[in-house]
Amino acid sequence: MATSAKWKSAHAAWACLQGTAPGYFNLYRDLGVIMSTSIIADIIGMCGTFSIVLAYFMIQLDKMDPKGVIYNLLNLVGAILLLISLCINFNLASFVIELFWIAASLVGLYKYFRKGRVQV
Repeated sequence: MATSAKWKSAHAAWACLQGTAPGYFNLYRDLGVIMSTSIIADIIGMCGTFSIVLAYFMIQLDKMDPKGVIYNLLNLVGAILLLISLCINFNLASFVIELFWIAASLVGLYKYFRKGRVQV
């Protein structure tokens, strides 16, 4: 096989792996979707923020028990989502506070299930 033929084969194989070869569907190329990792991290982080703020508002409106499982799960999920987003857009202070938030939520869930409460 000639050198140029080897190069073309290697290039075609690489294009297939990247999804950029003709005849292969590529979400970014074919649908025009341009979404960077940073934007995805921001979306994940905003979902986490929404979860934590929702839990707080529900407490303020007396719609949720602060020692209940739903409150602690909302906080835990929110903190985990924020932690995921912080792995991409790192901020040490925010990372540390989310670790404490996760620990507090886990303590709340442990206490809830240890008591065997049925009320949500």
